[in-house]
Amino acid sequence: MLLSNHLPPDQHDSFILQENGRFYTRSTGALRVFKLLGGFWTLLYGLIVIPAFIRDAVYQFISGNRYTWFGKKETCWLPEPEWTERFLS
Repeated sequence: MLLSNHLPPDQHDSFILQENGRFYTRSTGALRVFKLLGGFWTLLYGLIVIPAFIRDAVYQFISGNRYTWFGKKETCWLPEPEWTERFLS
């Protein structure tokens, strides 16, 4: 699995999930990440039954307002040293 934010310049509003040779963006990518997280998060994958155009509109609304709702940090969070093997360099 590969998670990336490297999109063409006109698509900086999403990320790409690469899983088993397939690529997923916007709400589909986010829901597949929830599925991969397991536990409670897996339940959110059930939203995949909603048509993509509706899910993507909600995704755009949330992504467009996330800094207003949750704030924006000046620095990125760094993982604990024992978690570093879970991240790409």
